[in-house]
Amino acid sequence: MTRSALRRWFLVHKWTSLVCTVVLLVLCVTGAPLVFRDELNDLLDDALPYASVPAGTPKLSLDRLVEASRALYPGETIISVFSDPHEPKIIVFMAQSWEQFRANRRAIHSIRFDAHTGQVLKQTKPFNQDGMTFPNLMLQIHRDLFAGLAGELFLAAMALVFVVAIVSGIAVYGPFMRKLDFGTVRADRSRRLKWLDLHNMIGVVTLAWALVVGATGVINELSTPLFALWQQTDVRAMLDTMRRQPTAATSELSSPQAALETVQAKLPDMVATSVVFPGSPFGSPYHYVVWTKGKEPLTSRLFSPVLVDAQSGAFVAVVAMPWYLRALEVSRPLHFGDYGGTPLKVIWLLLDLATILVLGSGLYLWLSRGTSSIVEAADELALSGQAAE
Repeated sequence: MTRSALRRWFLVHKWTSLVCTVVLLVLCVTGAPLVFRDELNDLLDDALPYASVPAGTPKLSLDRLVEASRALYPGETIISVFSDPHEPKIIVFMAQSWEQFRANRRAIHSIRFDAHTGQVLKQTKPFNQDGMTFPNLMLQIHRDLFAGLAGELFLAAMALVFVVAIVSGIAVYGPFMRKLDFGTVRADRSRRLKWLDLHNMIGVVTLAWALVVGATGVINELSTPLFALWQQTDVRAMLDTMRRQPTAATSELSSPQAALETVQAKLPDMVATSVVFPGSPFGSPYHYVVWTKGKEPLTSRLFSPVLVDAQSGAFVAVVAMPWYLRALEVSRPLHFGDYGGTPLKVIWLLLDLATILVLGSGLYLWLSRGTSSIVEAADELALSGQAAE
């Protein structure tokens, strides 16, 4: 690599790193607890405990719990029902009306039932009134900095700049370190040179992970516009063929439990997890949308929606997800490392902490540049000379 090319790569790495470092530090700090979000939610959960029942006790029908929810909140609208495949809980989400929900997606509340006994374990206020738990606070900061879509797009841009910083760092690392053994840290030299070596060593060790997390972070932050694109294209085209069908009234809806069982019978290799009621902006005015997922660790993060006629209960179709939403679904477990159990989560946490050290050392190298001694400056010039030979 020529001296001028190396200088250009160095400038790209320096300025892209500076642009995104503070934001990336925030994302790494908030991302660390999110790796163990499920465990933290369980630890902080103040719900009543599940009932002790004999092994093999079946879950209650969704129909029974839907009616119980309507009895608790007469006149309100059921948005969706979630049946946990791993724990004996069923959660019913409700809002005062579809109109209110469309105007404010956070104006919903939930009722958590014991799936075996029907006992109410916990109720929440509408999400715009309920206090925020620590994991949800971290997620909100990590996802959009409390700035909604603008925050998501800003963080997507920062993640993309981070990817450029990594790539330019690769270009700079080889020439600068070619005369040194891998992992060399010259601790006997100046403090600044020692931190430069640590920055380079940890950065190259975490290189593959940082690229994966950075690239998947870009995709994750684009989830809102990607789902909006899907709704405005594929979903609208599918529903346009059904515009003449009447929208079912609540009294005309078929059994949500039957819809779940119909889908499970048609797709035995999938797990049906939730039923979205007709009228949702995320669904159809004519169908139950039953969300299914795979049974393997990675495919359990890949969801497919299935349409069931809301009046007749007949199976209609599996909705094909476009490639960009499949990419989004794959990116989520890769970003948080939550598909391989506790060992993978620990690895993800350690790599996250190492990245914080890389970012912090890069920031230190920048801030200390003006106070470098003549010896330190000479060290860096010598290093540059070695790289350009």
